[in-house]
Amino acid sequence: MNKKESSHEPMPSMVKSEPQEASVPSAPPSISTTSTTVSSNVQVKPEPHAEASISNADFSIPSRDMGYALSRNTSLVLTESKKYTVYRSVDDILYSSEAALREGMEMVDCLKVYMSKLTLGSKLRQDVWNRDLANLQTQSTPKTLIAVCGATGAGKSSILNALLEDNIVPTSGMRACTAVVTEIAHHNKHTIDADVSFLSVSEWKQELSILQSDLIEEDGSLKRTHDLKSDAGVAWQKVHAVYPTLTQERLVIMTANQIIAHDPTIAQLLGSTKHISARNSRQFREEIAKYIDSKDQSRGKKDKKDKKNDEGSLMDKVRVGASKKKDPNVPAFWPLIRQVNVQCPAECLSSGCVLVDLPGVADANAARNSIAKDYMKRAQCIWILAPITRAVDDKTARDLLGDAFKMQLKMDGNYDDHAITFIASKTDDISCSEVISALHLEDDPELEAIEDDLERINDETGQVTLTKKNLDKAIKDIEDKLESLRAVHEEHEEHIEALKNGQDFTPVLTAGAASETTNIKKRKNLRKGKKGSSKRRRSSLDQDSEDDAKECNRNSGDSDSESESDSDSDTSDDEVSRSNHSERFSNEDGTINIVEEVTVENITTKMKQTKAEIAAARVRLSDARKERKNAADRLAILKKSFSKAQKTKNGWCSLKRSEFSRDVLKEDFRTGLKELDDEAAEERDPENFDSSANQRDYEAINLPVFTCSSRDYIRLTNQVKGDGEPTCFSDKVSTGIPDLQAWCHTLTVASRTRAVKNFYDSLRTFATNINSFVSGIGDVTDEDRQDLQDKWESIMDEEDEDDDDHMSADAKVEDDPFTAFLNSRAEYQTLTATKSDKKNSKGITPRLKEEFGNLIQDCIVQLQESFKDGLEDKCRVGASLSADGAVEISDNFAASMHWATYRATLRRHGEFRRNLNVELLALFTKNIATSWSKVFETDLLGHFEETIQAAICRLLDDIVDSTAAGLKERVRMQGELCKAEADVALKQVVAVVRETINTQQKDVSRCLAPHVQNNLIDGYDLALEERGQGSVARQKLVFRTFLSERKDDVFDEGADVIMEGLSTMCSSVGDALKVAFGELAKRVNLAILWENVQGDPSLAMGRQKMTETIAEILEQTQLWLNAANKAKSVASETSINDQPLQDVDTEMK
Repeated sequence: MNKKESSHEPMPSMVKSEPQEASVPSAPPSISTTSTTVSSNVQVKPEPHAEASISNADFSIPSRDMGYALSRNTSLVLTESKKYTVYRSVDDILYSSEAALREGMEMVDCLKVYMSKLTLGSKLRQDVWNRDLANLQTQSTPKTLIAVCGATGAGKSSILNALLEDNIVPTSGMRACTAVVTEIAHHNKHTIDADVSFLSVSEWKQELSILQSDLIEEDGSLKRTHDLKSDAGVAWQKVHAVYPTLTQERLVIMTANQIIAHDPTIAQLLGSTKHISARNSRQFREEIAKYIDSKDQSRGKKDKKDKKNDEGSLMDKVRVGASKKKDPNVPAFWPLIRQVNVQCPAECLSSGCVLVDLPGVADANAARNSIAKDYMKRAQCIWILAPITRAVDDKTARDLLGDAFKMQLKMDGNYDDHAITFIASKTDDISCSEVISALHLEDDPELEAIEDDLERINDETGQVTLTKKNLDKAIKDIEDKLESLRAVHEEHEEHIEALKNGQDFTPVLTAGAASETTNIKKRKNLRKGKKGSSKRRRSSLDQDSEDDAKECNRNSGDSDSESESDSDSDTSDDEVSRSNHSERFSNEDGTINIVEEVTVENITTKMKQTKAEIAAARVRLSDARKERKNAADRLAILKKSFSKAQKTKNGWCSLKRSEFSRDVLKEDFRTGLKELDDEAAEERDPENFDSSANQRDYEAINLPVFTCSSRDYIRLTNQVKGDGEPTCFSDKVSTGIPDLQAWCHTLTVASRTRAVKNFYDSLRTFATNINSFVSGIGDVTDEDRQDLQDKWESIMDEEDEDDDDHMSADAKVEDDPFTAFLNSRAEYQTLTATKSDKKNSKGITPRLKEEFGNLIQDCIVQLQESFKDGLEDKCRVGASLSADGAVEISDNFAASMHWATYRATLRRHGEFRRNLNVELLALFTKNIATSWSKVFETDLLGHFEETIQAAICRLLDDIVDSTAAGLKERVRMQGELCKAEADVALKQVVAVVRETINTQQKDVSRCLAPHVQNNLIDGYDLALEERGQGSVARQKLVFRTFLSERKDDVFDEGADVIMEGLSTMCSSVGDALKVAFGELAKRVNLAILWENVQGDPSLAMGRQKMTETIAEILEQTQLWLNAANKAKSVASETSINDQPLQDVDTEMK
């Protein structure tokens, strides 16, 4: 077991309290591994998830005999303050991004304790180091935003619930779940929380005006609202849900303000956010149903029958503030919801994945539609869901995405296999015969084995069924025979009773049989019967019957019976009996009839014979029933076996279909990409275009495709009680959900990897700087130190000092200024103003600021030229193409839909179920898409980064050249440390700039549709003014005329809007760069060369301990980076669907 180095005995002085532990996201709850090879106060419990590579650089570890300059009141730091785990080998580390950050935070806390003991000297150093420390302490794992798209009925909600392994996402029956953006993220609590935000007053007022228009005919009368799918029906549902006491007649004469004022409770709700916290998903669904439930309930008065049928209405149970008693006039809130943000402890989201469930169809509400578009713009990954049958039959991978959507993805740089994932849902919906026939699987050996098993089970089932049928018949025959014998036995008893009582008795059941056999006629018994109790004999028979009843109860599962003929009577005994008790009579024809004497004895004999027959029949009945029960049990077993075999066949066919579908979808996606590439290539050089030549290696494009059955997974995990047995799959892996859960972790690898890399680079640089500072520079004369100080000490004028004061006040607790600028923080806006020449400034920082400013200006000019050269001509041509085709596109748009839908589109200024503004821009977008993506795929900042590095190197060379000969080597070494720190900061700044450019170019590319809409608003409104007979045709003509007159200006101005947007983006990036690189200039600090830092001999032991600790931290940072590289290779080998890890940084040396 590796151990930390033993602590030295501290000097008797006051020890500062230990700093608070930084908040770092913990590892997913599924991880419980603890390292046993190291010893520490805190052990690492890393995740098993493999991560991508994190580069590492070769940093020299400071010598342990260096002296450290401490302030007089410095106390030693106890070993117990070191909470990070000390590893001796990469093999001891179970790597995960979360564990790496958590351990790094402990190292930062340790450095913070040491730093608090140092006298930092200059204010510049204090500001930079305090800001560095704050940035390190606020580091956390980044989020990866995944937009989940799919048509209504694609099964998005079920897939998400299966992923989360809990019923959190509302499913069908709750309208808002298909119309509101729902963001689902992870938190470490054991609760499920949600924030439900509502539309603002202005947003709801705008929608009310549109909804009122949808309810009124041109002549001012009310539209019919019985069709709930019509525009008027949808409008009435929304308004009536929120204001149930308003009638349609009253609603249409009120203004939007009057409607809002009608219910003060609703007015107070607008613009607010309601928080929900539940212990489990059942409680969560009950709570959130108060806001999103929209099952269409008829409101107002109901008759008793309606009330009885609606007793279980969920709508009436979840009214906010309502009692348990139903009140149909309580408003619903689902039309007012703007967005829902859910946080839950789902393991698949624990690595930073954030799922965003986007509406299944375009939402008519402008606010919600805008939110959905914003998420699509910000999403790093896009999941497209479709049922597997449609995915293959309709070529969804290529055709489900509309042309406009594909063009936008291409311009965003997201139309590739790294950003898009396809999910084919409902794989348990299977028809084996169709799959076998379509895929020609009839001769597959696996299928033949399964079908042989099914055939064997069917054959055996047929045989056992026939056996059971025969047994049923035999049992019925035996039961019939028993019933007959018992009747005969009872008749004998009655006969004996009559004989004993001297009464006449005429046999019914035995008369015929006696006559046929012996021609015996009954004669009156003159002896008045024999001794014996008939009651006792009857009791004996009753006992037999009772035993038979008990036997029947034991076999109560058998309902049918079969009778069996049996003749066991002993005729010889009968003859003897009859011969002893008979008389002879002569007939007229000479024959003699032997008339048997009817006595108690001979009837008793017959009764005994009957009883014996009954006992034998009962034995046969019992045996038959046992055989039938065995047959029934065997049939039940065979039924289960058949069901299991059929499920195996369903699963096998589903997996074969999934395998085929994945290949088809991947190839279809490649085909779609090739079509786009070929169109662009033909446009660039039509004369030399060769359609047979590939523009790229399409075989290397591997679209991630997952085939999933959420229903069977939910059933296998008993997520929903009483949902039945799975119909297709017998194990969770075959459902595809576990692979999709693992994919969530894989998608976050790149961002987590970069975060860890940047964190450890910054941590190592920070530790090295502390070491360099406290080490000091020995053997340097005071004259040499003063000379360096006079030449290179940074002296800022008053304006710079004011800026520094302003920055340091906030930067200690916030991110760096550039990041803050990206987040549009107002307090940093004043920093972006261009500074005048600083006449009083001199030294390292002012010189770098000036050079950086010039380089930034050159960079902005180059960016603007790149955009102009690559896009301006394309924009002009695209504007011309759109103008030429605008009228035809508008005509086709109007002709392709119902007149009511067209009017609803006009009322919404072209944006309803389809977006006319976007369709008018189709030719424009298509013309610039390829060039746009090509421009922004190039490294726009590569040259700029090189020039910044060159400027820093020139400065350091000048400092070395100006130094005395004996000090050059020391200055060169210190300059290398400064350059290393600047390189780390430079890479981070440039990475943020690249991300900013990518984000802002998405904004610019999306500004065309709003521009077109704003310029056509007058045309939409003019068309709506047409009323009366023939108004539909006139509306189309009015808008057509308006578009024809304005189209050239609209699209030409659109090209100007694009270019102006790019120019503004360049200016904004330039202003932010000035702030960011002003901070970078301060990091090149060589003040240690002229600061005469002397160590305190009384604190020699403390200096030694600090040396050891900082060396240990630098060693641990290197081990963690090496562990990340090791994890990267593992992840590459085990990546799902053979997908390479995305956007992975190259491995550092």
